[in-house]
Amino acid sequence: MNEKYDVVVIGAGAAGMMSAIEAGKRGRKTLLIDHSKKIGEKIRISGGGRCNFTNINTSPSKYISNNPSFIISALSQYNQENFIDLVKKYKIKFHEKKLGQLFCDSSAQEIIDMLLNECQLANVILKVDTKVLKINYKDKIFIIRDNLNTYLSSSLIIATGGLSVPKIGASKFGYDVAKQFNINVIDTVPALVPLTFNEKILNKCKLLAGVSANAVISLKKTFFEEGMLFTHRGLSGPSILQISSYWKEGDSINIDLCPEKNIFNLLLEKRNIFPKQNINTIINYFLAKRLATLICEENQITGNIGELSNKNIKKLADSINNWIVHPTGTEGYRTAEVTLGGVDTNELSSKTMMSKKYPGLFFIGEVVDVTGHLGGYNFQWAWSSGYIAGQYA
Repeated sequence: MNEKYDVVVIGAGAAGMMSAIEAGKRGRKTLLIDHSKKIGEKIRISGGGRCNFTNINTSPSKYISNNPSFIISALSQYNQENFIDLVKKYKIKFHEKKLGQLFCDSSAQEIIDMLLNECQLANVILKVDTKVLKINYKDKIFIIRDNLNTYLSSSLIIATGGLSVPKIGASKFGYDVAKQFNINVIDTVPALVPLTFNEKILNKCKLLAGVSANAVISLKKTFFEEGMLFTHRGLSGPSILQISSYWKEGDSINIDLCPEKNIFNLLLEKRNIFPKQNINTIINYFLAKRLATLICEENQITGNIGELSNKNIKKLADSINNWIVHPTGTEGYRTAEVTLGGVDTNELSSKTMMSKKYPGLFFIGEVVDVTGHLGGYNFQWAWSSGYIAGQYA
């Protein structure tokens, strides 16, 4: 049986729901399809179940893309303030965590319920547990088939996300659709993901599991100053996740475990004033005890600071302010928060998110080669790109 629509949206995540809402508001007969029984799973699990739904500091500089200026149009048409207004309209209580991150006070489910209600108000027809098997294009009409029905529409929005978190249904569907329509896809890699390390560093991390440091992690000219965590599997925490989006195989990263202090100068000063102080005790002033002890042991430096040479003091200082590590890889899509790469932005209109080759075909959200930093930026990209596609579909 053929069902006719003005707009079909495949993928009922953040971007897909947003685009369906906006298309429906314009009086377009809109169908929203998802292969899962439960929609919005990535929203539900994000932010520890409280959904870091946007960031008040959202700007194009917070995104990675082969075409960085592509993001400007979407963010200017629908920004973080617009989404915050929607959240306020539904009287959802939220709070700001550090660095402008906004979270629900109660539960991420409130954001999902808000979007579902908006879909209902916009007369969006939602079909869950529906797997699209085939898409054809003939006479400017998209023919979309599942195992029971055929849907016809003049506009098709692909909002199927990336490859991250496969356990909640992530798939390469969107990239396959792009390739079917001869649209270039930039190679994808896991992003915002813990890094993996060789046995030597791994052993160190295991000994320090649970210890955190407010480190500055840098790679070439890119750096992040946020929490870093030692775990049984290696290094994690916000600053490591951030730098992972920039890391490529073979790159080394620099870790400053005590960025607010120049440890070399400080230790020289201590040696002059308190020569009888134990070096381990001094290092423990700046770092967690287990970390301070391990650094001293690794460098085989013990005793009073007055007995230490400049060379040994420099060795210690570098272990703290300039620890260079060589990741061997990442934990992959299983634990990655997002996917880097995707549908080439040169193939899309930055004003509408529509394909330049196929009028009526749109790609939005994570499936596109736009990846935000950690902290609500990826959700804002979903809202912004979904909003503008919904205006033109």
